[in-house]
Amino acid sequence: QVQLVESGGGLVQAGGSLRLSCAVSGSIFAIKAMSWYRQAPGKQRELVAATSSGGSLNYVDSVKGRFTASRDNTKKTVDLQMNSLKPEDTAVYYCYAVVATTQAMGVHRAYWGQGTQVTVSS
Repeated sequence: QVQLVESGGGLVQAGGSLRLSCAVSGSIFAIKAMSWYRQAPGKQRELVAATSSGGSLNYVDSVKGRFTASRDNTKKTVDLQMNSLKPEDTAVYYCYAVVATTQAMGVHRAYWGQGTQVTVSS
């Protein structure tokens, strides 16, 4: 079984910072993508930051220059440093990973964390 556990959400004033963390655990053989998504009320879930096992990073345009994702393959974690937060960043943030387990090393499946609320007040 694979689990993704997020932490670090909360309430912050506009212009402030938060750091989200996500740890992947279980019988892990390999992890391909590790990403952060968010979903604001009444909106579709959107990709915020994506990392690959090879080290590539991609961000949605609205967070470029403000958010930084960092991945530690040894610890199986991915963090999201969020600076200069805006009220429009308010959302539930989800960790996402594509994982192959030791029970099925050739099969990669997508897993989601439970989500962590980020609220930015104006």
